[in-house]
Amino acid sequence: MQHMTTEEYRSFLLDRPRTGKLATVRQDGRPHVVPIWFDLDGDTLVFTTWHTSVKVANMQHDPRVAICVDEETPPFDFVLIEGVATITDDAQMLRHWATRIASRYMGIEQAEAYGKRNSVAGELLVRVKPAKVVAQKKIAE
Repeated sequence: MQHMTTEEYRSFLLDRPRTGKLATVRQDGRPHVVPIWFDLDGDTLVFTTWHTSVKVANMQHDPRVAICVDEETPPFDFVLIEGVATITDDAQMLRHWATRIASRYMGIEQAEAYGKRNSVAGELLVRVKPAKVVAQKKIAE
């Protein structure tokens, strides 16, 4: 097992669309984990979500989150980001990021349609600035 450099873990997060696993804290303290599509804005991880989702309620109660992105084939790599989530409904920013994220996961030809669908009233933009990053590569070697 080896530590990834900052450049390596950023490349790992962006080189192809991988699903992030977002962990939030429920009001009663139980963990809640869900898959997310994401992108990076500098060092900040960005994703969208619906305003009535469990993850939004959890982040409004306790904005501390963790996101794990992993490679599921040998030799196995992963990046774990811990940070604090900030939530906005800024329509212009939401449309920009929803389209950019859709481009990563659905392809450029479908990006506009998915960006439009995922930037309607009720959708929110979440930004997670990393407080701690654990990035490991070649775990099975």
